[in-house]
Amino acid sequence: MKTIDKTKTFDAVKMMREVRNKIGSETQNMTYSELKKYIEKQMKESKLKPIGK
Repeated sequence: MKTIDKTKTFDAVKMMREVRNKIGSETQNMTYSELKKYIEKQMKESKLKPIGK
């Protein structure tokens, strides 16, 4: 029987924490309207489509 090597090459939890911390530090002192503009800008730059639209 062959043994499968299960070494991690990508740590999704670590990446998610890094992204969450980066966004949190960029938006921590924003008002609601500033946060809304920030999100719209990020969505436009990433070319992602919002869910439900």
